Amino acid sequence: MYIWEQSDWPAFIWDERGLARKLAEVSREQGRLLGKMEALGFDLRSEAHLRTLTEDVVKTGEIEGEILAQDQVRSSIARRLGLDVGGLVPADRDVEGVVEMMLDATSNYAEALTEERLFAWHASLFPTGRNGMSKIRVGSWRDDSNGPMQVVSGPIGREKVHYEAPPASRVSREIAEFLRWFEQPKDIDPLLTAGLAHLWFVTIHPFDDGNGRIARAIADMVLARSEKNRQRFYSMSSQICRERNDYYDMLEKTQKGELDVTEWQAWFLTCLLGAIDGARETLGAVLEKAHFWESFAKEPLNKRQIKVLNSLLDGFEGKLSTSKWAKLGKCSQDTAYRDILDLVERGALKKDPGGGRSTSYSLLSSSTRV
Repeated sequence: MYIWEQSDWPAFIWDERGLARKLAEVSREQGRLLGKMEALGFDLRSEAHLRTLTEDVVKTGEIEGEILAQDQVRSSIARRLGLDVGGLVPADRDVEGVVEMMLDATSNYAEALTEERLFAWHASLFPTGRNGMSKIRVGSWRDDSNGPMQVVSGPIGREKVHYEAPPASRVSREIAEFLRWFEQPKDIDPLLTAGLAHLWFVTIHPFDDGNGRIARAIADMVLARSEKNRQRFYSMSSQICRERNDYYDMLEKTQKGELDVTEWQAWFLTCLLGAIDGARETLGAVLEKAHFWESFAKEPLNKRQIKVLNSLLDGFEGKLSTSKWAKLGKCSQDTAYRDILDLVERGALKKDPGGGRSTSYSLLSSSTRV
């Protein structure tokens, strides 16, 4: 029996006393992080917001096995936020769609979550009306014309059914009840509301595809409402991605259990705490970038150097060689080599061990430069 087949579904319950200590810890750390971010200047907060959203969009896709180009995601978000950052690149339609959904959920958190809004999010995730080679119903509920909605794994003929969602005939009614609950005033702590909203929506599984990504966007929307802040400084999707196997195991266990969701809520809070703790890395990278440019505020740099240095500071993947510099800076390799040598002499870059064709360069940390 699945959770939605229980006679008193969806009357969820949980042990408030059992969750109290974990809830207090997460709330405390959430407040501390927001306090630290508030102490930063506008530009640094915007940079942290951009980094967090970029990671969130990339990781929410990765959880489902979809790999999005990070530079495209960052560029799409920066353009939509009106941020003046270097190295912007065009973004594919699928990237733009995920970014549009995530920004709408978090930037417009105060607006009501409605059926039409969910349809719009779904349509933005699948702009071509397909997921790979498969055609799906976009911007409307599933109809189960190809059989019941099941989450399965394993080869054809030996599939393992992890979960079967409510029949399509119930989806409209189930979503209506979920949306009424979502918008009504509650005595529930917002952090528990976020966990329950995530679980409830993904249990209904109302669309042909994209249910997990939309469920995570809904949880982020609740968290944004609780903070009354359009900017995000920690990524739940990144933490869920790190705990991907546990995430799916916990969902399966909960959906095959009773309506007591204490264990799910405890897992969600622990995951949220990990996400908040992971924000320290984002904050450190933002401050490192700020310190770097402070060191070179009075140093004249050409546009190529500024562009490539920003790419390195924003998490450039792989090793930086003269050929990669030439491609990023749209210049000859001789010009790239002169640019690099100039920065090595100034103490911005260092030559990595090795030589010949494998010669590469890395940023010097601020502590090393000092």
